[in-house]
Amino acid sequence: MNRRDFIRMGALATAAAGTGCASPAAKGGKPFRPISISSADCLFEREPMVRPFGFKGGYLTEEWVVASCLRADSGRFGIGLGTQSCLWSDASVFASNSEDGGNAMMFAMTQHALRLIEGRSFPSPVEMTDWLWPQVLEYGKSVTSNPRLRATFALNSLVSVDNAAWVLFARENGMAGFDEMIPAAYRPSLAEHHAKCASIPLFSYKVPPAEIKSAVDAGYFFMKIKIGQPGTQQEMLERDIARVSQIHAVLKDCRTPYTKTGRLPYYFDANGRYEKKDTLFRFIDHLKKIGAYEQVAIIEEPFDEHADIDVSDIPLRLAADESAHTVKDALDRIGMGYRAMALKPIAKTMSMSMKIAQAAFEKQVPCFCADLTVCPVLVEWNKAVAARLPAFPGIGDLGLVETNGHQNFRNWETMRKDLAHPDAHWTRTERGVFECDADYYAKSGGILAPLPRYEKLFHL
Repeated sequence: MNRRDFIRMGALATAAAGTGCASPAAKGGKPFRPISISSADCLFEREPMVRPFGFKGGYLTEEWVVASCLRADSGRFGIGLGTQSCLWSDASVFASNSEDGGNAMMFAMTQHALRLIEGRSFPSPVEMTDWLWPQVLEYGKSVTSNPRLRATFALNSLVSVDNAAWVLFARENGMAGFDEMIPAAYRPSLAEHHAKCASIPLFSYKVPPAEIKSAVDAGYFFMKIKIGQPGTQQEMLERDIARVSQIHAVLKDCRTPYTKTGRLPYYFDANGRYEKKDTLFRFIDHLKKIGAYEQVAIIEEPFDEHADIDVSDIPLRLAADESAHTVKDALDRIGMGYRAMALKPIAKTMSMSMKIAQAAFEKQVPCFCADLTVCPVLVEWNKAVAARLPAFPGIGDLGLVETNGHQNFRNWETMRKDLAHPDAHWTRTERGVFECDADYYAKSGGILAPLPRYEKLFHL
């Protein structure tokens, strides 16, 4: 099956009774028009990786890009995309099934979500997703035979559904851009309009140090490096120590104008692979030994979420990612000493990410946008949030958005053709940053624009 082959799910269920939810008031008192979903559809396409992509002690060879289409009683429609990552969402499901099997389970959850909302009405996408994700999670526990299925698995399955709802909501209410679409309650945390966003590349286990240095030579400066390699805890630590030593030896003399120190910031992502705080301290001690400690901007998700380890005594800035499923989870992590939050509109839904961003803002905890290795259209959804977040400590007046699809998808340039404005300069990284000028903000990165190829696939 090539990348343009797809699986399409047709009309999923007969119409159910509407919820009867009242529409919230818009600015100035005019009520928003709710989204009343008359029918729903979904499909997926398989996107192969350039090389096996390693993290969480496993390797991906492809990802499924899912599209959902919601049609309203008015005749309007919204199409949203999502990229599935079974390994990121729940490594136990990935490990206990084939790669296709794990993806099929998540796609079944997307299909189930559409079955649930078909024929219903919701005041906004936020209310829809709040109502939907706990039910999809319970369904997922049955599908995967995993009673401890992580909430991110359900949220990842809902990204295309949530995005389709936002597009439909904007069209139903005549909203021209993303700023207008942000609910008033979440606007304080998304009030910036940065002129640039740092484009953060990702380097997994097998990427050679020379290739990392080439990225720096091309202008990339905020370096995300996967740690938590396969093996026992001792083997993992030894491999991580050897890996960062090799990388730092190549990058230690590199400089950037975007940090106060002029040195490259390091961003280490462990994806919950460290089981004990002592093991992480040994890793940190090694960073001090090789002179890399002062360059560490973030260590993301070092411990498994179920470990409930307080990190207040760890001097480096730790960020929560997949453990911060909901606002409550994010606040719990902040209470445990986490001092940054990785937002993932492209993995945990735009609706949930807006809520987490506001909660973190009120606690004065900085946020940035992390990637899931997503398609180009979703990079723009992620960037829409990153460009509006407060600046990250120690970095210049920039948004921070990770994007590594160009490094990992074999058909990246073909996938870029789905962008609403593929030739716009703000869709490309230039010397390590995305330029976010007036044209970018006027067009909202194209996230609310039509997706012609998908419209044809859905026979619209």
